Amino acid sequence: MPRSSGCADGNALVMEDVCLPAEGVFFPGTTGLRVERVEALVDGMLVQLSSTRSSRACPDCGVASRRVHSSYGRQLDDCPVAGRPVLVRLTVRRFFCDTPTCLRRTYVEQIDGVSEPYQRASSGLRFVLRSVAAAMGGRPGARLCRKLSVPAGRMRLLGHLPVPAVPDRAPRVLGVDEFAFRRGRRYGTILVDVETHQLVDVLPDRSSETLAAWLRDHAGAEVVCRDRASAYTRAVKEAAPDATEVADRWHLLRNLSLAVERVCHEHRVCLRKYAEQQQAQPRRPTFELVPTTLIVDRVRHRHEVINHMVDTGYPISEIARRLSLDRKTVRRYRDINFDVLLASARDRRNVPLDRFKPYLQVQFAAGHTNAKELYDQICERGFAGGYSTLSRYVRTLRDGTAVPAPSPVPSPRTISGWIMRPRENLSPRQAAELERVRLACPDITEACNLARVFTDLVRNRRGHLLTEWIRQGERCGQPSIRSFASFLRQDLHAVTAGLTLVYSSGVVEGHVCRVKLLKRSMYGRASFALLRTRILTRT
Repeated sequence: MPRSSGCADGNALVMEDVCLPAEGVFFPGTTGLRVERVEALVDGMLVQLSSTRSSRACPDCGVASRRVHSSYGRQLDDCPVAGRPVLVRLTVRRFFCDTPTCLRRTYVEQIDGVSEPYQRASSGLRFVLRSVAAAMGGRPGARLCRKLSVPAGRMRLLGHLPVPAVPDRAPRVLGVDEFAFRRGRRYGTILVDVETHQLVDVLPDRSSETLAAWLRDHAGAEVVCRDRASAYTRAVKEAAPDATEVADRWHLLRNLSLAVERVCHEHRVCLRKYAEQQQAQPRRPTFELVPTTLIVDRVRHRHEVINHMVDTGYPISEIARRLSLDRKTVRRYRDINFDVLLASARDRRNVPLDRFKPYLQVQFAAGHTNAKELYDQICERGFAGGYSTLSRYVRTLRDGTAVPAPSPVPSPRTISGWIMRPRENLSPRQAAELERVRLACPDITEACNLARVFTDLVRNRRGHLLTEWIRQGERCGQPSIRSFASFLRQDLHAVTAGLTLVYSSGVVEGHVCRVKLLKRSMYGRASFALLRTRILTRT
């Protein structure tokens, strides 16, 4: 065990027979400093310091002087030691400046690594407060400081945040992206140096005027990486017309994925019919024999009224307004078969039961008709619904009016994920499922082929083939794919650059994630200026 003992120098600490000066423990690496006294207080520690250097340089002219004008004491807070606050009492001297041309007549000495002008915290503590304020902000930082025995409130912490400096010129490769102060209402803009991955500036909105003004004040951008926001396009064309715009490849793949997902959603009926044919399910019961309920009556009434108004010539908007329904609901009653609507209405409360219905039908046909026994069996297999849900379905099985279990059809998002993923990354089961989807619907097959060609262009950066793909996409029979191809043509130069150059907005997206964390910790309680300072402060 290390032992401590006295030493000839009363200001030295002893550990394992090695004498260490106290200033080396409290202020390691600091020269020209002497610890006069270390005293234990009730609520902390007191350290008395003084300078050992005979001269100090003038902060204006840099000439050292030995003539002392006077001395006085300063009181500084320092970093805690062993969980106890440390108070520093520093004796400093005021020197005369003997340089005739210097405007300063006297000046106070500063101890490097300990004191700074007009500050009541040591240099080490100021670094700690600045780091805590940049990482956590005001109130959360103050709570952390109380646990660490650091004397700091929220206003003191925020006062230590430095005002970030913005370079006079824009970086050669500038990344631009938006972030939300409040999603759907107010947005800001973040600017990043793509080559060095460093933040450049933060703008209070995402308007083209604000970005154009910044680009005019900070010339030098040769390449601008952006998403497909039209406001940024207008700003770059107005303020930096010679800069090369690069559309982000991730956003291009994301837009194509949404277009493919819409195609899969529009042709979901084809997939369901194909699955039913493969399973050879029995014919659905006639719905004239279905017992009448409030839900069934409502579906029948709405179907009759909506289709009568459609036949009369009313537009969808007028029907929705007169019946106080959403336009999507009116369109659904107009386009979907009445039997499908009834089945969905009668069985929509049993959605968690869908994947257990084939098992229940087999058990019921085998003579196991007790609802309680069936409920215990499916609970063992993972059913999380209530007993009443099962009992309603068992009642329809007894009456002979049960709706068969829906065919296992992959969701549009799942199918689009299989299509957008490289073939080698698909498991054998996923590849087989995707092949069945392609067999079920030629329209999805066409969208799949076009999507795979485009993803190959993006991943291998074959921008010279983009024009040919756009022509094929515009001839596609699916409206969402045609719309995507037409939008690419409107932004042809930026998309071609994105599929050719190595630059992208991936670095910017990483900084946006950090901005979201900072924003959520302080949104609604602080100004944009403080948020900008925290974003640009590098810890």
